[in-house]
Amino acid sequence: MQYGICNLSIVPVRMEPANASEMVNQLLFGEHFKILEERGKWSRIRIAFDSYEGWIDNRQFLKIEEDLYLELNKTTPKYSADLIEHLIDDQNRFTLIPIGSILNAAPVLKQTYDGQTLSGSREKSNLVETASMYLNAPFLWGGKTPFGIDCSGLTQMVYKLNGYSLLRDSKQQASQGEALSFIEESEPGDLAFFDNPEGKITHVGIMMTDNYIIHVDGKVRIDRIDHSGIFNLDSRRHTHQLRVIKKII
Repeated sequence: MQYGICNLSIVPVRMEPANASEMVNQLLFGEHFKILEERGKWSRIRIAFDSYEGWIDNRQFLKIEEDLYLELNKTTPKYSADLIEHLIDDQNRFTLIPIGSILNAAPVLKQTYDGQTLSGSREKSNLVETASMYLNAPFLWGGKTPFGIDCSGLTQMVYKLNGYSLLRDSKQQASQGEALSFIEESEPGDLAFFDNPEGKITHVGIMMTDNYIIHVDGKVRIDRIDHSGIFNLDSRRHTHQLRVIKKII
């Protein structure tokens, strides 16, 4: 088995080994993974944090030894907390990194970092505050940063920055936690899931106080939520059908 780490700011993870293939996820600086298969200029990987699989360009990561991979699995991640920050290498070159980048391996990669960091578990009450840092970030399928993010990327990153693990896709996240019977039972930070006409869960958002929700619909935004679903405050209509609310923590 071979192993790798993302040594660039943001790397696309694609469905197939081709630049024109759909981006289904992203790697942020410092995320590590197993290499499952190599095909030409591409590698199929499994991300350590959530076991998500996809293809990345071989020129956009660094191979590491198993010992470092295992050590990174054991250590508590230290995340960059600013929306955008930078690393400096031993030749005084800058690498811009987004919030949520992992700094544990920065010394191994000969990088230094002086910005604000987050580590360990934080109170559930911090989840909505963290989500608000992404407000107005544009929708990007497979995205995980303030420069472009999808609905489950938002929920995963918000929980991750507060020390909790969520799977990558909304359907996967819906398998986690405890289902609530009514909106009135929910607390800020709980997750609301929404389905399409075929009953497939396709959307997720983070509950706030007073029946508001923060989610991604064109951009990261705040809307109302009721027993029917999300009520868009701009279009004045329901846009997503509520399926279930889950208490994760």
